[in-house]
Amino acid sequence: MADLVVAELTKSFPAAQGQLQILTGIDFELSRRENLVILGPSGSGKSTLLHIIGTLDQPTSGTVQLEGIDPFSLPAAELAKFRNRRIGFIFQEHHLLPQLSALENVVMPVLAERQVQTADIVRARELLERVGLGHRESHRPGQLSGGERQRVAVARALICQPALLLADEPTGSLDQLNAESIGDLLLDVQEHTGTMLICVTHSEPLAGRFQRQLRLNRGKLVKGESAASAHH
Repeated sequence: MADLVVAELTKSFPAAQGQLQILTGIDFELSRRENLVILGPSGSGKSTLLHIIGTLDQPTSGTVQLEGIDPFSLPAAELAKFRNRRIGFIFQEHHLLPQLSALENVVMPVLAERQVQTADIVRARELLERVGLGHRESHRPGQLSGGERQRVAVARALICQPALLLADEPTGSLDQLNAESIGDLLLDVQEHTGTMLICVTHSEPLAGRFQRQLRLNRGKLVKGESAASAHH
């Protein structure tokens, strides 16, 4: 069985004309060490889908199973713990806390559950090294460039060793050079850690580097031809 199984997922919102259907019968599976990109125009529901997979939003119907667990069956407190431990998020906006150093921002998710220990600091330092910011650990977000802030956000997403990494337009607010290096970093980190990675983007160059491409079209997921598979 795959590590992530999304089945018959639908999402609709009440609207003046009845229900506005955003997602319809979404089905896909993903296993450890696999990555997947979801493409689609603005407003196609890409972020909504990512938020449901990440348990930040509830589906109208259908199921999500991560490592055999249906997170939506958990009580709220358990769900929050599950999300913090098993899922790492990278958004278009980095959401770093401005008053904290890069290192403190990276260990923040640990604090949601327990006291930070020496091993957590060691791991945070290793992650900052891996994202190329070992020398900037004491800098606050205001002292870092946009690309550097996004690198700190990647390190933070990995601190709890999640099974699943979700990236929502991670290069959306970056120039081309920074966008390429964040793309490199995400795929490198995913390969190194063996997590699953799902990225939502409308950047075709970024999408072309993923193992699998799916397009969201009128609420349904359709297979896209990935550049990688076209070259084989």
